[in-house]
Amino acid sequence: EWTGWAVPLYLVALLLGLLGCLGALARDSEFQHHRYEDMVRAMFAVQNECPYITRIYSIGRSVEGRHLYVLEFSDNPGIHEALEPEFKYVGNMHGNEVLGRELLIQLCAFLCQEYRAGNHRIQQLIHDTRIHILPSMNPDGYEVAARQGPEFNGYLVGRGNAREMDLNRNFPDLNALMYYYEKTSGRNHHLPLPDNWEQQVEPETMAVIKWMQNYNFVLSANLHGGAVVANYPFDKSRDPRIRGRVTSAASPDDKIFKKLAKAYSYAHSWMHEGWNCGDYFDEGITNGASWYSLSKGMQDFNYLSTNCFEITLELSCDKFPPESALPREWLGNREALVSYIEQVHHGIKGMVYDENNNPIGNAEVAVSGINHDVTSGPEGDYYRLLLPGTYTVTATAPGYHPSTSTVTVGPAEAIQLHFYLKSAPKHNLNTKHHHSKKNLSSTKVPTRLGPR
Repeated sequence: EWTGWAVPLYLVALLLGLLGCLGALARDSEFQHHRYEDMVRAMFAVQNECPYITRIYSIGRSVEGRHLYVLEFSDNPGIHEALEPEFKYVGNMHGNEVLGRELLIQLCAFLCQEYRAGNHRIQQLIHDTRIHILPSMNPDGYEVAARQGPEFNGYLVGRGNAREMDLNRNFPDLNALMYYYEKTSGRNHHLPLPDNWEQQVEPETMAVIKWMQNYNFVLSANLHGGAVVANYPFDKSRDPRIRGRVTSAASPDDKIFKKLAKAYSYAHSWMHEGWNCGDYFDEGITNGASWYSLSKGMQDFNYLSTNCFEITLELSCDKFPPESALPREWLGNREALVSYIEQVHHGIKGMVYDENNNPIGNAEVAVSGINHDVTSGPEGDYYRLLLPGTYTVTATAPGYHPSTSTVTVGPAEAIQLHFYLKSAPKHNLNTKHHHSKKNLSSTKVPTRLGPR
């Protein structure tokens, strides 16, 4: 008997199955507002469609028990690979600022689909970067805002979490400590947290802080709404306001932060034009404090507590835009969302080894002229975002002699610079550097510096 149809039917079934999967992915991530269950379904649809380059994990739960799910993209999901930088996006920190949440759901589907379609740029990005996407940091607040919907959403309804706490005013305030240390030549990175910080933060904030402590993130953005501008550190002013006058609060990495903010604003379809929502921001960027001073924000906390550089992206005039606006917003932000991830590959990176080629974790890497050090991760790899130029870089670790190198950074991918530290006899150690920093990190700061 003739069985000539067997193979074509098998292929047809396979094709139909593939189209069905793609259809489900398109359906789950299409341009609509996603309530919590819809968002989770959309994330799992992406994971199901691209199982070998994705992983879903929860970093904790909200006040009302909703999981804070992260979708990870990597060629080795779940594994940190040495010299492969870690990147994160955080959306929907304010529950009623919903565009970031929808854009990140779209971005997840886009990365999966383009990877499968053979898009070389996206494939290279996923092979060379470990990308973590948290579409909603505040799922409880979102549900409050979504019950009102786009037409009737108040400016503050659903902004906070279930306890009506503003999560972007809920991180330990390290700026006051930083500004004190600037005057006393104290520690310039990984500032110590207050002893009782865990009692002072909400569950969502706690989850994100633990997440940041468990992954050596290099670059990040958190997505907000209510304006259209890329906002960079510091958010908190160094000086108290004088009759409403605001002053810029530059970080030691002010130049690179401006470059990062511009990378987003110029890749965005209209942010760089400056005039948006009745406000004007030159080139579509602003220093946080020069806009308005904000304490206990997530952006500054990233920079002062970890190795991570974070900016705040304000993406829409309307905090809860109608569904009909979502396709245009996606097209306006798509290139910027991808380009910004690619910024993680600039500057220098490398390994810190001892003389036996064992990696040294938590070594300090200092760039001459920039008063902000970074540290190597547990596997001994470090990452330092830098603009093109020539730099003098020093690696130090307790028990070792410092090592200094000069490096020239170009505009393309990060230059690799490895350090090999020689152990030092105890009586010969350059202890002053570490000892003074350790002492200062436990110094009690005068209370007159202002409220935490």
